[in-house]
Amino acid sequence: MEERTWGQQVRLQDGRMLGYAQFGAAEGAPIFYFHGFPGSRLDWQFFGDEECLEELNACVIAVDRPGYGLSDAKRRRSIRDWPDDVIELADALGFDRFAVLGVSGGGPFAAACAAMIPARLTRMAIVCGMGPYDAPGMKEGVSWTIPGQFWLVRRLVLMLTAMGVQKDPDQFLSRSKETLSEPDRRLLDQAEKAHTFVEGLSEAFQPGTAGASRDASLYARPWGFRLQDITVETHLWHGGMDLNVPISVGRYVADAIPSCTARFYEEEGHLTLPDKHLREILGALVA
Repeated sequence: MEERTWGQQVRLQDGRMLGYAQFGAAEGAPIFYFHGFPGSRLDWQFFGDEECLEELNACVIAVDRPGYGLSDAKRRRSIRDWPDDVIELADALGFDRFAVLGVSGGGPFAAACAAMIPARLTRMAIVCGMGPYDAPGMKEGVSWTIPGQFWLVRRLVLMLTAMGVQKDPDQFLSRSKETLSEPDRRLLDQAEKAHTFVEGLSEAFQPGTAGASRDASLYARPWGFRLQDITVETHLWHGGMDLNVPISVGRYVADAIPSCTARFYEEEGHLTLPDKHLREILGALVA
């Protein structure tokens, strides 16, 4: 393994480097955190609370998906491929069993682990997670990732996003707030939260837009497994004021997964829900 600023890397069997960062109690219960879209391992710092992790004796391993942050891109990857990378990292770190936590665009990748490697998981949590492309409301929240939008349009939007967040973060943040719910806007009015939000996005685009571009195409097609076949104990949270991923998507996913305990907070947005309910989320994963 190689150490890098703000995180580490592990070399996978196919030669790619996978980036990650660890937070909390080193010997605590392992929770693999999958960032949103677009995002990076540094996103955990937006929600994360070291004191909470220490009190719960939890260790969070925040992982960059291929093409984001410190992770090399992987050509033609699918959502079903992600569990293989997770297993290699878990083995390298010495974790036999672990929980997975997917926030927003990380939700489908957490579900993939539950579907493909259930014997390695203790529990799964999906927070404000994206659903299958045909779930009710998906086209309302993240319409430009959905079929019907030309791939070149998606790529252009991602390039402009990367340029904005890296060259003029203040203007980028101001424009981003216009697309968010009122609770989320108030959260980003806090200087420290705004800085961490921009930092995580900027890190996501350090290697370019390949990771986000591939994710966008994957969200817009069948995932390669059925939510109905997931047997891992699942916990789901979603906010009623979420404009990025409407609550109808969360209800669809919760109904589809047989062993799912769902919690809906009508007054929370896309960012405020994990920010305010982190202890509850982590507590369910380490119980």
